[in-house]
Amino acid sequence: MSALVWFTSRHSGSDGGQCVEVAVGPAAVHVRDSKDRSGPALAFEPDAWTAFVAFASRLPEPQG
Repeated sequence: MSALVWFTSRHSGSDGGQCVEVAVGPAAVHVRDSKDRSGPALAFEPDAWTAFVAFASRLPEPQG
């Protein structure tokens, strides 16, 4: 298996301490905590990830 290329959102802060990182593989989208890069990662089927992103993009911006 080739190495995954991880990235964070362009909306992430520069310190990177409160982010998740995402990597797209051939059969899954992988998500991990940016503070624990050697820790576990979650794997989602592409359709499930697409549905999650669509849902999250419709949420209102947090206040405060």
